[in-house]
Amino acid sequence: MVVAQEPLAADAGVEVLKKGGNAIDAAVAIGFALAVTHPSAGNIGGGGFMLVRLADGRTTFIDFRERAPQKASHDMYLDANGKPTRDSIEGWRASGVPGTVRGLELAQQKYGCQKWSDDLQPAITLAAKGHALSYAEAESLKSKNLTKFAESKRIFQRDGKLYEMDEIFVQPELAHTLELIAKGGSKAFYEGEIAKKLAEAEAANGGLITLADLKNMAAVERNPLTGKYKNYDVITSPPPSSGGVGILQMMEMLDGTGYEKSGAGSAAEIHYVAETMRRFYADRNEYLGDPDFIKNPIPGMLEAAYIQKRRASIDLNHATPSDQVNPGHPKGSESTETTHFSVVDADGNAVAVTYTLNGGFGSGVTAPGLGFLLNNEMDDFSAKPGEPNMFGLVQGEANAIQPNKRPLSSMMPTMLLRDGKLFMVVGAPGGARIITSVTEVVLNLVDFGMNAQDAVDFPRFHHQWKPDKLYLEKAISPDTVALLKGMGYDVDHSQGAIGARVEAIVIDAGWLQGGTDGRGSGKAVGY
Repeated sequence: MVVAQEPLAADAGVEVLKKGGNAIDAAVAIGFALAVTHPSAGNIGGGGFMLVRLADGRTTFIDFRERAPQKASHDMYLDANGKPTRDSIEGWRASGVPGTVRGLELAQQKYGCQKWSDDLQPAITLAAKGHALSYAEAESLKSKNLTKFAESKRIFQRDGKLYEMDEIFVQPELAHTLELIAKGGSKAFYEGEIAKKLAEAEAANGGLITLADLKNMAAVERNPLTGKYKNYDVITSPPPSSGGVGILQMMEMLDGTGYEKSGAGSAAEIHYVAETMRRFYADRNEYLGDPDFIKNPIPGMLEAAYIQKRRASIDLNHATPSDQVNPGHPKGSESTETTHFSVVDADGNAVAVTYTLNGGFGSGVTAPGLGFLLNNEMDDFSAKPGEPNMFGLVQGEANAIQPNKRPLSSMMPTMLLRDGKLFMVVGAPGGARIITSVTEVVLNLVDFGMNAQDAVDFPRFHHQWKPDKLYLEKAISPDTVALLKGMGYDVDHSQGAIGARVEAIVIDAGWLQGGTDGRGSGKAVGY
């Protein structure tokens, strides 16, 4: 089964599986196909994470998160008055060094079973021959973020003659780029013709990424984080993801409390879970960062005594104002537009991938002559510690900008085992809301007995410590909203969907369940 947020990319993954590829091959095919069919988030100009569990039980985590260019500096996005500028969000200076091509190649070479070029072929065909735009994709291409940059406006908006649903969208420059990668591997992207064109364009437009930055870019294999919740084993993402430690810490705070007895979606359930969210985000924003640069106090954040102390601070009847919730002091501590896809193959290999350009269409910049968009991942750093980024996250010095550093991420591909067997593969896009949304979906399955689709579609809520607001989807009843306000929450009930669109596969009693988020336009495909 494949679950992805764009149907043609999901089909590309199934096509590779049917031709004898394994889950890793299918994930590579989907990753490149999304760069063609879902350009607001799918990418070869961004980065992300891949969690792999092989049929024999081995697990690995591939970190291909973008890195800050060598020219990056601590205060590079502050104006003369010390205020953050928009340079970390849009334009040539917003991009970190892309990691996607390196990461997908590392995964395919080490764990795939068919030719690299075969895994790229579906994406090449989609770019060269074109594909019919869905309503959602046609509307997304009208983004104002694309109108500000000539190459982006030319390719994605036909210089103002905007695409409509069912029109065929052909991308010859991107097809050529993908053909070079299929023939020459990641070296073509990081050292060959593609790298030279990109570095020249960066230099000509005041960007930071150099040929040396590209050549030195590397994907890294790390050990996944692991934990337990009730009778489930959790395998999840380590730093520079903050999501893995987040789901483990929040579920540890919930374990044994009986919070679920009040029922899914009740005011009491939302209150208790929101308070665990509030406490995790206070810790996250203070302590976590790139493990190659700082010491992440994860053992301390998950220690039983520390969890108990954080749990004991929750008032069962009242919201705790965020100004009264400070980061804790775990042992070992020092004083964000994305897309996700999940794959399970016939042999039992499983892959969960979340990768990103950060904001929708990233920096808005398309590399001239190359056909792909560049990320605005530099905004995931603390441009100014204590000031909010585009997702409203107020972060600390641990995530400040340094050359070659990877920004902290909320992306968190995750798997659950039950009785030692694969039970769930899950992840989501959605910036800061990824962590809370994935956690809620897991709880819906484990604690409330929902199936995959119901768990993904159930109304969501979100709290991230600061700003001190409880965000609720409109599907949550007015009576529940009133009760939460009575507990002291500043409720924001004005929005539509909570941004994270979760994609999940559940394996239960030999059956595969695919849950694709109705808040988007994805697809679950089994065969």
